[in-house]
Amino acid sequence: MKYISLPDEQQRHLSFYLAMEEYVAREMDCDDAFFMWQVDPTVIFGRNQVMENEVNIDYCRRHHIEIVRRKSGGGCVYADRSNVMFSYITKEDNVNFTYNRYINMLLLVLHELGIEARSSGRNDLLIDGRKVSGNAFYHLPGKSIVHGTLLYDTNMEHMVGSITPSDAKLVSKGVKSVRQHIALLKDYTSLSLEQVKQAFRSRLCDSEEQLDDAAVARIEAMRQEYLTPTFLYGHNPAYTLVRKRRIEGVGELEMRLEVRHGVIRHADLTGDFFLVGDMERDIIQPLIGISYERSAVEAALPDCPSDTILHLTKKDLTDIIIQ
Repeated sequence: MKYISLPDEQQRHLSFYLAMEEYVAREMDCDDAFFMWQVDPTVIFGRNQVMENEVNIDYCRRHHIEIVRRKSGGGCVYADRSNVMFSYITKEDNVNFTYNRYINMLLLVLHELGIEARSSGRNDLLIDGRKVSGNAFYHLPGKSIVHGTLLYDTNMEHMVGSITPSDAKLVSKGVKSVRQHIALLKDYTSLSLEQVKQAFRSRLCDSEEQLDDAAVARIEAMRQEYLTPTFLYGHNPAYTLVRKRRIEGVGELEMRLEVRHGVIRHADLTGDFFLVGDMERDIIQPLIGISYERSAVEAALPDCPSDTILHLTKKDLTDIIIQ
């Protein structure tokens, strides 16, 4: 696998690295590529999440924590320079194969370092039953991107405060509660963070390609999309009905509908699920203009919504819309 490096070591905004993934996927011809990155305190929320529902915006502004939306699904995470982010880009198009390969690569390195980690759920790596890594993925034409965080150390107060109410008592209790469910790699190895990074690079990659100044300029241009209000805040059409449900193996889903005179006029589906197809084309648009009744909804929805949202069945999707 090829390691993608930059021509300098300057600190960059998280949006740069998300754009760098896209650049590698869209404009570089390599079967498998990998790189690591670190950022100043930042909250990253998923493509299909509503920022106001996931991020404590006031806390982030007070503590100078950046807020960025990514193009992959999954939940909201906090990152700072005390942990490391991974990006894996491959030509493999099979979602499950790609994801399992990536997870197994991380596990192999951790095991070689003497750290007994294991995979759990949809996207987590655990040590002693506590989360040390969360990951997400998305498709581009002919390529798949998997990315995630590895917690070496982190500011726990910021991790909790940036995604929970800012009341001091709640944050304090939240830190204690979250710390019981979070593993920090520093507690399981004598290696420094830089040594851990070097171990992953040396074990996973057998070659390197350094991007030139022209590539960096192209990435800087591509990252501007992530900074636009439209991308960051998303579209918020009017709605009259909100349907929420958590589905094991799928995630949290929130269907928002505007229904007028018994007809669906607008629909929006958000959550921390993993998107593997075109949700707007396959799920949202078929609902527009149909009667808000079970038979019409069932007829409009695709037979295999799992081709769009991982592990989602037609019955579960219908049950969310019509409760």
